[in-house]
Amino acid sequence: MRLTERRMESADMNIFGGLSAGATSGRWLVASILLAAGPARAQEALRNSLAGQAAAEARHRQLESQPYSFKAGDFRLLIAPSLGIEWNDNVNTAKGNSQEDFILRPLLRLDATYPLTHYNLLNLSVGVGYDKYLRHDEYSVWSLQSGSELAFDLYIKDVWISLHDRVEYVQDSAQEPAIAGTAQYGAINNTAGLLITWDLEDVTLSLGYDHENVISGTGQFKAQDRAAEFIVGRTGLRLHPRFTVGIEATGSFTTYEQTVLNHNTAYGAGVYADWQPGSFFRIQPHVGYLRYQFQQTSQFIRTSDLNSWYAHLAVTHQVSDVMSYSLSAGHEVRHGIQSDAIEDWYVSPSIDWRIVKNAPLKTFLSYEHGKQGAGNRAGNLAERYDWLGAGLGVSYALMKKLTLSLNYRRTLRSSDDSSREYAQNLVGLQLTYQFK
Repeated sequence: MRLTERRMESADMNIFGGLSAGATSGRWLVASILLAAGPARAQEALRNSLAGQAAAEARHRQLESQPYSFKAGDFRLLIAPSLGIEWNDNVNTAKGNSQEDFILRPLLRLDATYPLTHYNLLNLSVGVGYDKYLRHDEYSVWSLQSGSELAFDLYIKDVWISLHDRVEYVQDSAQEPAIAGTAQYGAINNTAGLLITWDLEDVTLSLGYDHENVISGTGQFKAQDRAAEFIVGRTGLRLHPRFTVGIEATGSFTTYEQTVLNHNTAYGAGVYADWQPGSFFRIQPHVGYLRYQFQQTSQFIRTSDLNSWYAHLAVTHQVSDVMSYSLSAGHEVRHGIQSDAIEDWYVSPSIDWRIVKNAPLKTFLSYEHGKQGAGNRAGNLAERYDWLGAGLGVSYALMKKLTLSLNYRRTLRSSDDSSREYAQNLVGLQLTYQFK
């Protein structure tokens, strides 16, 4: 991912797109939540697979009600420019000598769909923007929003094939719990691959493959530049129309361009379930074993293999017309940033309120307890940290096509290294116009 996205349950809560109006904004909300903090973050191969599946499901749910700016036959294109201004009291995520700034964020979102048949859908979603720092211009940067992708969903009898290429680049250091003391953490993440699902009524077979390229946006984090292959296989048994259990297995192969972090191979296996007791409630647990095998390719880090486990619980519930909530929680091992691996616990609840007509409110909380340097002997960053993010966002339709959004986010980070602690506040306003 991941999102990347990453832990604020932030449907583009960086700080704007979290509460835009209209069906397409809802789609961006769903897609970026699933891609940034999607199911099964315990393993990156499984995370990519399930995120791709959930994004495809979201595309089809939104297709019928999606507004459009331009329509030619079955082709639809929605154009949604926006302009935001954000105040950040600690852009460099520092404990002392913090830098505050105003950030201007123009953004253009394009959302195009073309159904080749009733089931086969070609989709392009992209959000391109520029973050202009008014006081610290050296931090200004182009951005690609979470959820930007080109996808093709193909159905052949009982087989569903989802081809995709997802890309994002957002510079927001406070969204990565393992980072502190910088304003320039961000990387271009491009993931291309396919997911094949064969539905045999009571049995479902899935096989996914992704190729990922990560390219750092600054020289400070060039050690992150890498290529990775992800493979995931899943078998599900439908015990009841609303209850499925299954087994899953994953593999990943990662190589770095520089000799700072160690190449690695990871394998995992576990069980999962999917329970939908009603149309408005869904629970998805995952649990399994994970093994990382590190090669001694670094000139700085003495490595050793890592055995661990993963667990993830995803809950969504539409309680009523005025309230819904979601919860993501679990334990994972993921690629490190200044170390080979990070092992962490996380929990991310969020609540959507529609108490006031035409003014939806979103509240969110995200917490991570992590250990950097898991599995290594010496030479890497060794740190235990706690990262907490909380905030809210509200939007209001000023006119049929024009929406005003107000967002607030608070981030707190503590660490056994006191120099890597910080607090950050962000307040943002955004105007979004939909040509429809």
